[in-house]
Amino acid sequence: MTTVHDTTVTATADALSVWPASTTEPLPGEVTVGGVPLTEVADRFGTPVYVLDEAEVRDRCRTYRHAFPDAGIHYAAKAFLCRAMVHWVAEEGLGLDVCSAGELELAVTTGFPAERIVLHGNAKTPRDLESALRLGVGRIVIGSPSEIARLAAAVGPDGHQKVMVRVVPGVSAGGHEKIRTGTEDQKFGLSIADGYAQHAITRILDQPQLELTGLHCHLGSQITSVKPYLAAVRRLVGLMARLHHQHGLTLPELDLGGGHGIAYRPGEPALDLTALARKVRAELTGACTAAGLPVPRLLIEPGRAVAGPAGIALYHVLAVKRTGRHTYVAVDGGMSDNPRPALYGVRYAPRMIGRAGGAPAPVTVVGRHCEAGDILAADVELPEDIRPGDLLAVPVAGAYHLSMASGYNLVGRPPVAAVSDGQARLLVRRESLEDIRARDIGL
Repeated sequence: MTTVHDTTVTATADALSVWPASTTEPLPGEVTVGGVPLTEVADRFGTPVYVLDEAEVRDRCRTYRHAFPDAGIHYAAKAFLCRAMVHWVAEEGLGLDVCSAGELELAVTTGFPAERIVLHGNAKTPRDLESALRLGVGRIVIGSPSEIARLAAAVGPDGHQKVMVRVVPGVSAGGHEKIRTGTEDQKFGLSIADGYAQHAITRILDQPQLELTGLHCHLGSQITSVKPYLAAVRRLVGLMARLHHQHGLTLPELDLGGGHGIAYRPGEPALDLTALARKVRAELTGACTAAGLPVPRLLIEPGRAVAGPAGIALYHVLAVKRTGRHTYVAVDGGMSDNPRPALYGVRYAPRMIGRAGGAPAPVTVVGRHCEAGDILAADVELPEDIRPGDLLAVPVAGAYHLSMASGYNLVGRPPVAAVSDGQARLLVRRESLEDIRARDIGL
């Protein structure tokens, strides 16, 4: 009897390994996060709804601060941003990495210090640059040659702006070809191999109102190995050494971006943050010593690794369709609130909650949208007696869900609720039909 009980507990723990640390299952099917039953969240706020564990976000921020005590850590806002997230990140001592005037304005109007913000993006609009200069961001990352003259003109002859240059180190890394950004011949950054990076840096040095503080790179997303980062460090330090030789330039900062991989399903690999910090620090120190350079201050930009595991998406089952070979479980959300499976083939581990359910059986969880590719989770195991009205929870939904949500079929984007210390509160309200109608002003 004891053996069976221990096995059951272990199986439950394994199934919850990608959930927030606060997750408990006091009874089969009754899952709580942050001390709040998920069924209560669904009843109160409706579905679909994103649930964000505040303690998990804060703990992950602290984990980065502990692993990289001497580095500048900037949370990548593109993963997920709202006013509460801005507040949490600020309180935990992180900076912000933003990609647009929208992200920037939201952060600053929430009270986040502009000098702790880095703006980048491969094609910044005039509004992006105007907002950055007006609000006084700490760094602007130049990603194309045309930005140099535009930015210098916007700063003006008597102005001053700290900048970095996003370089392409020629390192392939990332969980899918569509999210690999450190390789040659793509839209991001300036290549070291073809000399564009060096040429851009020379042009920046000719603009006295622009202060070049360092090099920036971002290799991709969902990287689970330390090796690509070490390769990037070696190539970036090599470029820094050439710049020192050619221009007498000593750059005080080196930004390695983010892309730190997380597990979406039990048993999947995740990037070892402790190993990353230790090995990158050693590689950077060794490479700089060999090149006769002082060691620059390291900057990193985690996004998914902070927000992703803190989030859960809740859906109600609308229909169950059993064909000759497959069982399709249709829910009240889909690709409009999570396009990642359609874009990258991402796989999740949904879980039925609210009741124990029967024996597991293979099903495919699909969305409500008018696309055959609207699949949230293909070939997963859920209780064989799953039926309309049941509640499904999809863990690891805190990053690139709401931030990539669309208006497809005009269903409205879901709300975000935070859970903490047994309490749930609304952070972002549901997009209503009135919101959609209000934007449509033509006839």
